[in-house]
Amino acid sequence: MNQENQLQGQRTIIDKEVSWDKTQVIMSKTNAFGIIEYANETFVDVCGYEDYELMGQPHNIIRHPDMPRVIFKVLWENLKNGKNFHAIVKNLAKSGRFYWVITDFEISRDENDVIVNYFGRRQAVPQEVIALHIEPLYKKLLQIEAASGMEFSEKYLIGFLEEKKKSYVEYIKDLIFEHERGQAKFTQYEERVIVEEEEEEEERGFFRRLFNR
Repeated sequence: MNQENQLQGQRTIIDKEVSWDKTQVIMSKTNAFGIIEYANETFVDVCGYEDYELMGQPHNIIRHPDMPRVIFKVLWENLKNGKNFHAIVKNLAKSGRFYWVITDFEISRDENDVIVNYFGRRQAVPQEVIALHIEPLYKKLLQIEAASGMEFSEKYLIGFLEEKKKSYVEYIKDLIFEHERGQAKFTQYEERVIVEEEEEEEERGFFRRLFNR
């Protein structure tokens, strides 16, 4: 049994959400191998571990068994290549309860351009987005992983996104954006056509606003 399974095995999974202030930002710093070096007070409050319990632990101490492995595979492939990646993740608190977040990363390099740290920022995700879109997709990916392995889970995810004609990040961005529009949070928003070369900047702008940076 690996360390991740041992950590999860010590907790009884409870199908209830952690109660937390969803206006707050969960922050952490890990080394290049995902070992926790810092966790802010919000991280500690939400996950239920004391800071001394988190230091030196792999970040997957909070990995929820409902999360398909392929999402972390894609996330780490991007981060190791120096690319930020926004993923929607279900995390596991020490109590056995869960909490959903969307991720944002800053990547720190040394003088030789080698990645040394990842600074993670995480915010709450609208429940409607989770229930209507993310949970059904993740459950399908998890079922495929159990039956056929992660290779075919990844193939399904690729096909799903190809059908949407979007990348994973574009897909979740649009889900959250449409939810916000539905909630009338941007009543003065005016739709505009964005030429292809502006799309990357528009995406960065969306997530800068979402994470207030």
